[in-house]
Amino acid sequence: MRLRNKPGASEALLNEPSIVIQNPETHKGKWHELFGNDNPIHIEVGTGKGQFLTGMSQLHPNINYIGVEKYDSVIITALERIKEGGMPNFKLLNEDVIHLTNYFSSGEIERVYINFTDPWPKNRHEKRRLTHEGFLKMYDQVMPKNGEIHFKTDNQGLFEYSLHSFSKYGMILNNVSLDLHNSDIEGNIMTEYEEKFSAKGMRIYRCEAQFRG
Repeated sequence: MRLRNKPGASEALLNEPSIVIQNPETHKGKWHELFGNDNPIHIEVGTGKGQFLTGMSQLHPNINYIGVEKYDSVIITALERIKEGGMPNFKLLNEDVIHLTNYFSSGEIERVYINFTDPWPKNRHEKRRLTHEGFLKMYDQVMPKNGEIHFKTDNQGLFEYSLHSFSKYGMILNNVSLDLHNSDIEGNIMTEYEEKFSAKGMRIYRCEAQFRG
């Protein structure tokens, strides 16, 4: 995926340290202090432009949300949305998800959202998929027993792969939908990609995978 560079994005992110958290490793085990409450913390890996977590943070003010996105030219839009909406329960990390365990301690994150991630279809790139066993081990380290991953994609191949990966890891699958927008699942917040794909009549696949206690 080729990303369009946004001049000044890096500087703009640095100028909002109360939203775009710098040196996140210094907050490991202390994120509740940063938010100023003991509310549950949910994160989205690869948060993109932030439409999903913007909607979630407005709908659930008693949950703290953190969007993790490594591309500054993308996450800058999420920053603009937070500033416009004034959401104190939504923070950003301009970091790579592969370093997640450097930023969060065991049991600190109650839920992980993975939405419309790059499918990395070639076999040699399997380990880059955010639902690969290597990433599941990482999520497992920062989540409590029975923590959940909520996963959405338009890619059938990635969805099938992910169901197998979750099951192989010993996770419990709940609310599996092969056509989300024609299901009875309530409270769905759409991402930018989801709006685009569903408008074209494409199926959206969704599931919840729970770590065993």
